[in-house]
Amino acid sequence: MNQPLSPAILKRPLPPEVLVGLQAIFGERVSTAHAMREHHGRDESAYDPMLPDAVVFAHTSDEVAAAVVLCAAHAVPVIAWGTGTSLEGHVLALQGGVTIDLSQMKQVLAIHADDATATVQAGVTRKQLNTALRDTGLFFPIDPGADASLGGMAATRASGTNAVRYGTMRENTLALKVVTADGRIIRTGSRARKSSAGYDLTRVFVGSEGTLGIITEVTVRLYPQPEAISAAVCSFPSAGAAVTTVIRTIQMGVPVARVEFLDENSVRAINAHDHLDLPVKPLLLFEFHGSEAGVAEQAGLVQQIADEHGASDFAWATHPEERSKLWAARHNAYFALLQMRPGGRAITTDCCVPISRLAECILETKADCEAEQMIYSIIGHVGDGNFHVLMMVDPHDPDETAQAEAINARMVTRALAMDGTCTGEHGVGLHKMDFLIEEHGADAIDTMRALKHALDPKNILNPGKIIRW
Repeated sequence: MNQPLSPAILKRPLPPEVLVGLQAIFGERVSTAHAMREHHGRDESAYDPMLPDAVVFAHTSDEVAAAVVLCAAHAVPVIAWGTGTSLEGHVLALQGGVTIDLSQMKQVLAIHADDATATVQAGVTRKQLNTALRDTGLFFPIDPGADASLGGMAATRASGTNAVRYGTMRENTLALKVVTADGRIIRTGSRARKSSAGYDLTRVFVGSEGTLGIITEVTVRLYPQPEAISAAVCSFPSAGAAVTTVIRTIQMGVPVARVEFLDENSVRAINAHDHLDLPVKPLLLFEFHGSEAGVAEQAGLVQQIADEHGASDFAWATHPEERSKLWAARHNAYFALLQMRPGGRAITTDCCVPISRLAECILETKADCEAEQMIYSIIGHVGDGNFHVLMMVDPHDPDETAQAEAINARMVTRALAMDGTCTGEHGVGLHKMDFLIEEHGADAIDTMRALKHALDPKNILNPGKIIRW
């Protein structure tokens, strides 16, 4: 069973000397106002707010380090904050403490176009980076949907719609600057494309969700802007036909850049939200990158595969404004889906399975939601076997919440039985902690716990997330 949505909260008052010390470091960039604390005590998860005692806005790695040293001396929890778009309770102040907001650390420190790398402060968002790259012929492809910060994306090992071609933050993070639990500032990695020099500390911190260190700078890979981009959208008679089309496309080695699945509930929601008139059927949204000839060849092959599986309404969007409209609707899907039940609470979850088992996993999960008469939708970055389920429940009805959590648990058990994972990109946070034991086993969790104890012996860095102390 995964973490309940009303966990017990262990808090103690913030020592006055800590607040005085923070004011000495940050001046007016310290807030204890309730509204500010509440803003930083929630994310996009279904949890009720859990407020920090104070919020500080950092501008430099040295300021972050000074705050951590101060908090470590008094055993005060420290939570790093980027944009607050996480979905599994990552940034909730479970034990109170100090939230360090990195959103004002938004300098693009270096762009090395010849090497196709960039170094940014942790608060730079993916859109800000791509704006800075506009005249270089390069772009940063990791696109989790929300305009998340690069520091947060590294901390949660984010991926998104382009992962099927360009990979995730794991593959595209070359180096980090990290503040450790005792306030030291370390650098991991370099701009070299490979290294055999010692432990891979970059990968230790990527995906650690702020529990092992606070990421303050990120060096990432960049990619050439493709010569040609084409998008296509097509509808299918069933979810199985749509997903089987994706499986066949990937197995044939067609280098699609993006392929997104939306079930009929998702299509209905985005039609209403974005004033579109897409057929209310399971839908695939493709994007192809490459040369003009390569894109045409890829697209033609995919259309042939789709036709074999009953696709209809195959439509092309070659103009940038047409593509932007389609992808904007896809990125707005979460907010569109919230309108399926006004006043409801969204419980969102994800899993990832080997591509050969994807159709089976989605169809069984869909049948489970239907059997329980859940208001739900399924959306997936299905090119890499990852899909998301959003369930809308009455926030005042604990039975509905329990029902949604039971569906989630069965989905994860199903994915693990298929040699998949409990989360393809949301991360663990607070919500998926117990699923880790089922996925990795107690001995592996003990190894993770030993790493946490070694790097954060006072358990001040985002305590209560990923693994239990």
